[in-house]
Amino acid sequence: MSTLQSIKEEAERRIAEAVGADALEEIRVAILGKKGELTQILKGMKDLSPEERPKVGQQVNEVRAALEEKLAAKKQEIKHALLTERLKHETIDVTLPGKRVVRGHRHPNQIALEELERVFIGMGYEVVEGPEVEYDEYNFKLLNIPANHPAKDEQDTFYITRSPEGTDKDILLRTQTSSVQARIMKQGKLPIKIISPGRVFRSDAVDATHSPSFHQVEGLVVGKDVTMADLKGTLDQFAKEFFGPNTKTKLRPHHFPFTEPSAEVDVTCFKCGGKGCSVCKGSGWIEILGCGMVHPHVLEMCGIDPEVYSGFAFGIGLERVTLLKYEIDDMRLLYENDVRFLGQF
Repeated sequence: MSTLQSIKEEAERRIAEAVGADALEEIRVAILGKKGELTQILKGMKDLSPEERPKVGQQVNEVRAALEEKLAAKKQEIKHALLTERLKHETIDVTLPGKRVVRGHRHPNQIALEELERVFIGMGYEVVEGPEVEYDEYNFKLLNIPANHPAKDEQDTFYITRSPEGTDKDILLRTQTSSVQARIMKQGKLPIKIISPGRVFRSDAVDATHSPSFHQVEGLVVGKDVTMADLKGTLDQFAKEFFGPNTKTKLRPHHFPFTEPSAEVDVTCFKCGGKGCSVCKGSGWIEILGCGMVHPHVLEMCGIDPEVYSGFAFGIGLERVTLLKYEIDDMRLLYENDVRFLGQF
């Protein structure tokens, strides 16, 4: 009994002096663990008389319970002290202003695209998208650009697969979203009135006005009695809504393999109103897109009778109209992710 009392008093003293959780754990193991002092006493009870064993066992349990209570209380005391010390160094001043969270916003290209789509949807057009990895058939052949056509050299296409002789089953990164127009015409559901926005790829060197990856918005209308006047009126309306109500348009003769007749479209300079300035290089006009009446051979190849149906098409370079609309002088600024630039929009 005297040994138990000594163990208890010594353990209580060590518990009271313990200054950390590790020291407290060492005391617990030394007294109550499998090889602890109390455990050794219990193992030695086999040498006691039957009359002494119950008394010693009871005393051991009472000492164990008392020490466990002391350990738990000391553990809470140490935990509270640690928390108090942490709070001294981690005090939060709730009166300080919060940190402003910088929110992102739409890219200038996306802003221009959504506005452009809004204009054409308002005129009854449907927005249709297609694959960026395309067959030569849809990207070239059905647009009146057969094998060995000079236009292929001009676009210097990125091919995924290419046979030595060159076939319409070769796979490439599309060079124009006109491939979507070919797919829609092949479906044979008339009339057609769509725009097809998306990313296109050409092997161009990067400079202020060129990039190997950029965006186009192609438009297509096919139906009965569609004329060049319809095309001119559509582009007039687009220019007025996109660049301003006083904008005028001008068509200049040009050549595209998939349209006949074809034209380049200029708009009056939004900076000087057509008087002439540095933006329009003194001419008063700015080129924005190409267009024309769908070539009869293109209609035939897509299964549409050119004697019954006619149509027009146009292609808008999204980056080009974005640069013009926001008076940006270098296309590379759109892709460099400089927040000082992008934050202006």
